[in-house]
This record gives sequence, structure tokens and C-alpha cells, in this order.
Amino acid sequence: MPLGMGDAAQAEIQSLRAQLAAAQAVATEVARIKAINADLEARNALLALQNEKMRRTLFGQRSERTRHLLDQMELTFEECETAASEDELLAALAAAKTNVAPFERKRPARKPLPEHLPRERVVIVAPDACPCCGSDRLCKMGEDITETLEVVPRQWKVIQTVREKFSCRDCEKITQPPAPFHVTPRGLFGPSFLAMLLFEKFGAHQPLNRQRDRYAREGVELSLSTLADQVGTCTAALMPLYLLIEAHVLAAERLHGDDTTVPVLAKTKTDTGRIWTYVRDDRPFGGPAPPAAIFHYSRDRRGEHPVGHLHSWRGILQADAYAGYNALFHGDRLPAPLIRALCWSHARRYFFELADIAAQLKKRHKKAVISPLAVEAVRRIDAIFDIERAINGRPAQERLALRQEHSAPLVADLEEWMRNNRSKLSKNSDVAEAMDYMLKAWPAFTAFLDDGRICLTNNAAERALRGIALGRKSWLFAGSDRGGQRTAFMLTLIATAKLNDIDPQTWLADVLTQIADIPQSRLHELLPWNWRATEDQRKAA
Repeated sequence: MPLGMGDAAQAEIQSLRAQLAAAQAVATEVARIKAINADLEARNALLALQNEKMRRTLFGQRSERTRHLLDQMELTFEECETAASEDELLAALAAAKTNVAPFERKRPARKPLPEHLPRERVVIVAPDACPCCGSDRLCKMGEDITETLEVVPRQWKVIQTVREKFSCRDCEKITQPPAPFHVTPRGLFGPSFLAMLLFEKFGAHQPLNRQRDRYAREGVELSLSTLADQVGTCTAALMPLYLLIEAHVLAAERLHGDDTTVPVLAKTKTDTGRIWTYVRDDRPFGGPAPPAAIFHYSRDRRGEHPVGHLHSWRGILQADAYAGYNALFHGDRLPAPLIRALCWSHARRYFFELADIAAQLKKRHKKAVISPLAVEAVRRIDAIFDIERAINGRPAQERLALRQEHSAPLVADLEEWMRNNRSKLSKNSDVAEAMDYMLKAWPAFTAFLDDGRICLTNNAAERALRGIALGRKSWLFAGSDRGGQRTAFMLTLIATAKLNDIDPQTWLADVLTQIADIPQSRLHELLPWNWRATEDQRKAA
């Protein structure tokens, strides 16, 4: 190859290398620009997100506050309307025993029931003869129709109760059957609808304004004041049943007690009130008495509230280690100090959290460490629980004998084991705190070894409060102290029905149908356990 040709090739190679280097520099610059653009897009997205959050804070949140304010005002109005209607009926009941004219609230003219709803005519049979002179020559003059809104599953209808008028051709006396009883004044709503309204509010945790909106979507527009009016009237009408259930619960020899928080509407915020429950359930030791529960409301958790709830009661109280119960166990309490029985489920829970790796991982501020002592404590306590499951439902004396034979040695070994290991632990140890919770009140934890009626846990009371914990986020808060008391009142009826395996809504519908006509001496027939027996007989017939 000539020398000149070699130089040209070398020059071309150098040129190609330079072009390649330039192309690589351009590609590098393009990649750098893309990275800058991607960063700018990310920054713009972040700024757009922050701007949207700020815009919602400045503008959107105000409209949401307006909606919240309206909801708050509606709830306040609902509570006032319900309380007014309840007081009106109570005043009427009190006036019925005197010569004083009953107080009647002024209400706006009600709207007619929707025309598109089907009508069902229920004709009250007219007499065959004139009640005045006995003549059978009756002539129909007309009829009076009372329309009552009623509901069946997935269907609305208006029941027309027709009372035909007849005049006697002999004595010209006008005859007409008496008007039927209606649960609430003016008979606008039937018992099934009222039962649904009450259960949806207090059992399914749906406030009245949400029920109103749902009914409107179904084509039935009802005002909030009308619904609140019905709730207040029904709670007043059902008060005798509550008193009977309360008397039944406080006749027990052993009660489960517990409480939970309930938000209560205040002027500028919500306060934390309390719902207390006391459950009578004798089924674990084969008791024949039906189960029942009562609820109470208070604005705070001071110990004076359980003292007041159980001021005249004596027996065994199963509860947690809340100090507010302590006054009930003092030796100078009248009529007698209560017997204290603590819950092993609470005690086991503290150990179980230290033995559960999943629970430990949730505590990010602490290192996940499984305590061998906690694992051993859970194993020992579970052995005692196994014995309890085997003797559940047996008579109290049999349970006591089996506990003395099988559980007492395990409990004694557990105490000795805990005291020996507690002395080796520092006071700041989590396991030491769990052990101290039991050892400081050991006689109350071992009370079940001396009485076959005592349960190992307080789960009966915790189950009764479970619905409140699930429903708090739905109804947000109680509108007032009186609203909290009304909630406790209705929870007593609903929880007692559930304890007796009765559908609360079905039971309430039948109770509201009968409660005004049934004599006071037979009112106990409407209690859930008696009602169920009557209903079973009716179905069998």
C-alpha cells in the first residue's frame, strides 16, 4: 500500500473517531436534558399537588365545613325534636291520671302520604245491630279513613283503616267502630315502620338524616322533624319494658360490667362520654334465668356512676381492674360489699401481645422481641381456659368441683411461677408489668375457684359493647346528654333481644303493636324471652 493511502486512511479513522466522540457527547447531553426535564416534571407535579391541597384548604374545606355544620345543626334539631315529643307523651300520660288537660304541641300541617303508594283497605267490621236499641235496621252513612304509612321488606304501602258509619232507622242513632290504636299520635306510621326506624338508628347505627335521604330516594319524602317525633314518642311508650328488663338484670346474683367511650356533641368540639353495660347471663353455669343487659350513659368515667348504677344491688361483679369499681368492694358498703371477680382475658392479652411477633412488629418505636416468659405465661393460662371450655354450661356445683380438681393446681403453679420470675425482672420490664397486673389483685383473679357461678372472663360485657365500637364511626356522636341516655335506653332493648336469639326489629314491631292495649299485669309477656315462647306457640298453632 502506498504511504499516501495509509495517511488518508489514518486521517479518515481519526475523523470517524472524532465524529463518534461528538455523537457520544450529543447523546450524553440529550440524556442530561431528559433527566433535567424529568426532574422539572416531578417538581411541577409536586407543586401541583401542594397547590391543590392548599386550594382545598382555602376553598373546598370551607364548603365541607358548611356541610358538617349543617349535619351538626340537623342532629341538634333531631335531639330537641325527639326530646320534645318524648316529654309530650310523658306529660299526656301524667295528665291522664288527673283532671288537667294534656299539653299538645303545635305542629305544622302534615303533608298527605304519597299518592303513588298502593293502598290496602282494612275494614273494621261494623256491628250487626244497633248497640243503642238492638235493631238490625242499619243504614250506612259513610266512612272515615285513617291512612297509616307502613313498610314491608322492599315495598312501601299505605294502609287505609276504614271505619264505616251506620245510622239506625228506628232510633236514628249513629254507630261507628272505635278508632284503632296507633303507636304514635295521629297514626301516621305503622309499628313495622317504627320498629325499622328505631333499629336502623340504634341497632344499625344509621342517623335519622341518612334514613330520611334513603327514604327519599325510594320515593317517600319524610321530614327530619317527623322522624325525630316518632323516635321520641316510641322511646316514651317503651319505657315500661326497659324498667322490667332493668329489674330482671338487677335480680341476678352475678353481673358482667364494662364501659366504652361515646363521643358527645359540645359547643365547639365533642366530649368523650361513656356507655356502661351490666349483663346478666347465667347460661355458663346452667342458670334458668334468661339473659339480659342494661345500659347507662354518663358524661365522664367517674367512679360515682357505677356506684349509682348498682347502689342497691349485691352479688358478684365481673369486670376489669378499673379503679372506679373499688368503692363497690369496700367492707362498709351498704347493703353489702360486692364480690370482685377479674377477667383472665384481660390478663392474658398483656402476655399475648409480648408473645405475638405480628403485634410486636406493629410497635415501630420498639424492637420486635418475643419474650420466652410471656410465651410460657400464655401456655399456662391457655391450659386453664381449656378446662373452662370443657365445663361451660354445667351446673355451678359441678363446675366448682371440677375446678378444684383440675384448675386449682394449675393456678397455684402459675402463681408460684410468676412470683419466682417476677423477683428476677426489673420494674421497667413489660413482662413484669403484665405479671404485676395479676399478682396485685390475685384474690380477684382466683375467685372463680371458690364459686362455680363465676366465669373466667368478662367477655359477655365486651360482646354487649361491640356494636357501639363498630357503630361510632357511622353516627359520629351523640347529640346531647339526653341523646346518650336515649341511646342507652334503646341499646338495652336491642341487646336483650339479641341475647335471646330474637330479631330485634321483628320483636319491636310486635311490641309496638300490643303495648298500649295489653294490661299492666300482662306486660311481662312482651319481654323477649316470654315473647319468643308465645311466638313459637303461635307458629305451631
